[in-house]
Amino acid sequence: MMDQYLSGLTFSIHTFGCQMNKHDSERIDGMLESLGALAVDSIEESDMVIFMTCCVREAADTRLYGQVSSLKNIPLREDSPLNKRLIAIGGCIGQRDGEGLIKAMPHVDVVFGTHNVGSLPGLIRESLAKHKPQTEILESSEGFSTDLPTQREHSWAAWLPITIGCNNFCSYCIVPYVRGREKSRTLESIRQEAESYVRAGVKEITLLGQNVNSYGRDLYGAPQFVRVLDEVAATGIERLRFATSHPKDLSAEVINRFASLPNLMPALHLPVQSGSNRILKSMNRHYTREHYLELIEQLRKVRPDIALSTDIIVGFPGEREEDFLDTLSLVEEVGYHQVFTFIYSKREGTPAATMIDDTPHEVIQQRFDRLVDLVQQKAFEANQSDEGKVLDVLFEGVSKRDVTKLSGKSPKNQTIHVPLPSAKSPEDFIGKIYPVHIDEAKTWYLAGTLQ
Repeated sequence: MMDQYLSGLTFSIHTFGCQMNKHDSERIDGMLESLGALAVDSIEESDMVIFMTCCVREAADTRLYGQVSSLKNIPLREDSPLNKRLIAIGGCIGQRDGEGLIKAMPHVDVVFGTHNVGSLPGLIRESLAKHKPQTEILESSEGFSTDLPTQREHSWAAWLPITIGCNNFCSYCIVPYVRGREKSRTLESIRQEAESYVRAGVKEITLLGQNVNSYGRDLYGAPQFVRVLDEVAATGIERLRFATSHPKDLSAEVINRFASLPNLMPALHLPVQSGSNRILKSMNRHYTREHYLELIEQLRKVRPDIALSTDIIVGFPGEREEDFLDTLSLVEEVGYHQVFTFIYSKREGTPAATMIDDTPHEVIQQRFDRLVDLVQQKAFEANQSDEGKVLDVLFEGVSKRDVTKLSGKSPKNQTIHVPLPSAKSPEDFIGKIYPVHIDEAKTWYLAGTLQ
């Protein structure tokens, strides 16, 4: 369906933050293309630039303001039908700041939030027709962005949201305030979408939610995530993953599925945030260090080769040296394949933002550096177990650093680089699964040869 305002306009989407934002970006792409707009790769070619934003850390705000400001210096393409490039801001910063973004950056044309992705085409039309900025922020949503058209980034992989929002209110986290309270899709709609992806040739589905483990509590009175795993696995999808899990809700039934479902990949992201019980309580995480380690023990019992990743915050208000040492010892004990490390970033509106902390920044930075050193050591050690093995690799493209090498993911979500065979094109491999012999294990990737 062609749209009189959008047809023929070019656009690019720039996405920050979590997988949910990436999914929403695919829906925006699908909507705009269905109305006749054309996706392009660069800002220079774009009549419209859409930013899908994240406000979990302060650096995201700085990055957004810097990139939007820089657009003033990038001229429109010569044959653009617009007099000025249209700039739209959505996602979590859009939800949080609303019209304040236009006051701070008058050259912004459209602001929308996390609950009204589907309103974007209409807001663009209004802005173009009336030659004035448009803002729409809703406090909640009736449906899911999954109801909208989509243009997936990769034909062989699909995000499949099962919940939106969050009920946990960790003291440092802004997400419940910008994404709203937790809301689950019906099991039937999830299964139907998964089946459609399998029919379309998708190799890998990743189930999404701020806390997938609590799926269904609002619909069925109790968490039903294990039913989601069973139903989606039964579609015959070759690879099944999920993110993110909250440790307080990870059940024995879900853990056991790593043993009983062959297409559930042996990789789990289980954010711990801190190894100190005192800090975990201050973070309002609702589990202890001991409970977390019990979960790790259960996971390794049912799936000894499982690859674990986590998130850790350094410098949370009130963190003492002994608290940090508890975190270091937990990382040492678990032996993660990957750790996403962050220095605490104050988010206004969260309980932690009012907590007083007089720890010098240089002390926090030193702790962060010590953690990073240990993380790298343990990641290198974890990867050594796969040296000499043959792993099935889903190829995603060529290496960003060397176009003569293919790049893909192992079942454990490790990045694997393989020399591209002579007289072969990357397209012969992208989106397909091939066995690879692992010749060498590095800290952040494995190197191998096709079998």
